[in-house]
Amino acid sequence: MFENDKNELHEHLVTINRVAKVVKGGRRFGFAAIMIVGDNKGRVGIGTGKAKEVPEAVRKATENAKSKMIRVHLKENRTIHHDVVGRFGAGKVILRAAAPGTGIIAGGPMRALFESIGIKDVVAKSTGTSNPHNMLKATLNAFKISESPKSVAAKRSKKITDITNSKIG
Repeated sequence: MFENDKNELHEHLVTINRVAKVVKGGRRFGFAAIMIVGDNKGRVGIGTGKAKEVPEAVRKATENAKSKMIRVHLKENRTIHHDVVGRFGAGKVILRAAAPGTGIIAGGPMRALFESIGIKDVVAKSTGTSNPHNMLKATLNAFKISESPKSVAAKRSKKITDITNSKIG
């Protein structure tokens, strides 16, 4: 899919979980991994993989993440365009655009996701669950909901300056 940029993708291991399958003779142990792959320029993917050995689970998760990459619209290559709420399962995340110099104010897996995308200033709050799967998928849901001023202007048949300078209320 993105053959020429494979060398500039950054990988973050979020979690490795030991899972067990109960069989007649006892338990068979395996490993489940969650990986984040991003290019620090607005593209990111989240993948999961399971295997009997940790390195194989990580490799599967990385390949899965590369195949599911999405584009995130960034404002000034440092933050999101507007505040947005994402939901997945019991997870709910609130993402807020932040002023320059704020940094990434987010916990756990969301921080790794923002770093992989290339977001430098954002405030994020997660409620409902601390499960990394649901937190990451809720954050991706929020990115899919968010729109750039360019796309909003095209939908409304207006100029971008009309969208960015308009006051709500």
